Amino acid sequence: FFFSSRRRHTRCADVTGVQTCALPIFSGSSRWYTSWRTLLSLFLVATLGACAEASYYLQSVQGHAKVVLATEPVERLLTSDRTSPALRQRLELAQDLRRFASTKLGLPDNASYQRYADLGRSHVVWNVVAAPAYSLELKTWCFPVMGCVSYRGYFEQAAAQQQAAQLRAQGYDVEVYGVPAYSTLGWLNWLGGDPLLNTWIFYPDVELARLMFHELAHQVLYVGSDTVFDESFATAVAHLGTVQWLKSNADTGQQAQFEVDEQRRASFRALTRTVRSRLARAYDDAKKSGANAEQLAALKAELFEEFRRDYATLRAKWGGYSGYDAWVERANNASLGAQAAYDDLVAGFEKLFEQVDGRWPDFFDAARVLAQMPKAERTQVLQPR
Repeated sequence: FFFSSRRRHTRCADVTGVQTCALPIFSGSSRWYTSWRTLLSLFLVATLGACAEASYYLQSVQGHAKVVLATEPVERLLTSDRTSPALRQRLELAQDLRRFASTKLGLPDNASYQRYADLGRSHVVWNVVAAPAYSLELKTWCFPVMGCVSYRGYFEQAAAQQQAAQLRAQGYDVEVYGVPAYSTLGWLNWLGGDPLLNTWIFYPDVELARLMFHELAHQVLYVGSDTVFDESFATAVAHLGTVQWLKSNADTGQQAQFEVDEQRRASFRALTRTVRSRLARAYDDAKKSGANAEQLAALKAELFEEFRRDYATLRAKWGGYSGYDAWVERANNASLGAQAAYDDLVAGFEKLFEQVDGRWPDFFDAARVLAQMPKAERTQVLQPR
């Protein structure tokens, strides 16, 4: 039932790049909510009940339904006396961004981000990613309709931690991270679309724009069973769209700060790409040479320590900027593998955008052509070896 979720976009956590639905008739009708939730739950039980995963699907349905029930039209909130000035300002900005996305970037003009919900928590879901102890290849989970993805999301943090504990017991490197929003890929626009949430509405202007453009990009194109393609496409759209928005809407101070942040981001991602390459090569060579578990563990520890030393050097060049410290401290195969999904093909998509002279409709058409190719072929086009 999860469609597409992403890590948060704040500077301190924007390492993987960094997802809800609104149903208008739910605002004043618990009967509609209960009936819809029950019918959908029964449908899933009927089609998947024989599967041990039934409880997972049910928590997804029920969690999503609770988000839907909490939403209110932005238009109503903007005129309500109970809306704080701070929230009103953010909602107004979000509506400006929404209009920019559809009129200037060619992103879908639909019901998404016309409703808002305060969930009373800092994240809407928690994602679990896992990779073998000596590989960066992420474990995947497969779902009806949407295909296979390299993460598993939970509306309850405790459930995510329980899944993580089970995976660690099986020998996996695991990361659990909070997610501010998830995309329904446009499939539920007839129910009101994806809402704004308290989990990201107060992000800095640039990050608010980036996340919205990213989520709307998923409604343009989603191939399924290729997380790297899907997330890299959305990340590229988010970056290119944010650059365009800044040029016409931000003051010089915001633009200058954006340039600084982008330079740090680019430097950090270059470092982690190098680390991923070193690890992948080292793991492969060690296995081919017949290294035992103890030797593999020592090699892994050495490479991660080297990564942290290199990061400390990079951090010093930033004048002590510490935005990535927490991520580096807990980095493992899983977090590096997840980062790759949001990074590996971005440069290829940005080059494609340049090839069509920055024309958004042509860019989307070209990306759709790539999506029709076999996975190996489109990857080769976007990331030639």
